[in-house]
Amino acid sequence: MTPNPARFRSLLTGLVLGVGLLGGAAACSGSSADTASSTVAGVKEINVTIAAKSVTPPPGRIDVTKGQTVRITVTSDVADEAHVHGYDKAASLQPGTPATIEFVADQDGLFEVETHESGLQLFQLAVR
Repeated sequence: MTPNPARFRSLLTGLVLGVGLLGGAAACSGSSADTASSTVAGVKEINVTIAAKSVTPPPGRIDVTKGQTVRITVTSDVADEAHVHGYDKAASLQPGTPATIEFVADQDGLFEVETHESGLQLFQLAVR
């Protein structure tokens, strides 16, 4: 397996941000204004689109409350796999077809959500 420098950078960024979050350095709450997310009937819905190796909205951090249900919908222009690290939840992406990952955020921390084949960071999920 060949190391992927982009994936290493995103994991390192997540680690640094996670340490700050656990240490109380991240005092702000809410979600990034650039990230398409909403809460409907207690479910945090997050929508991401991938086109020409570009993520829309741009990767940011999304805060959720521990115990909240999270529904991530990803639409990609190429086949890939979306994965939530730490929760080991994944969805197969087929071109033009929305794929959904749904789970209860029952672990505190900062978790990378990314694609496996292309190594794109979709966003970071902060669970408190």
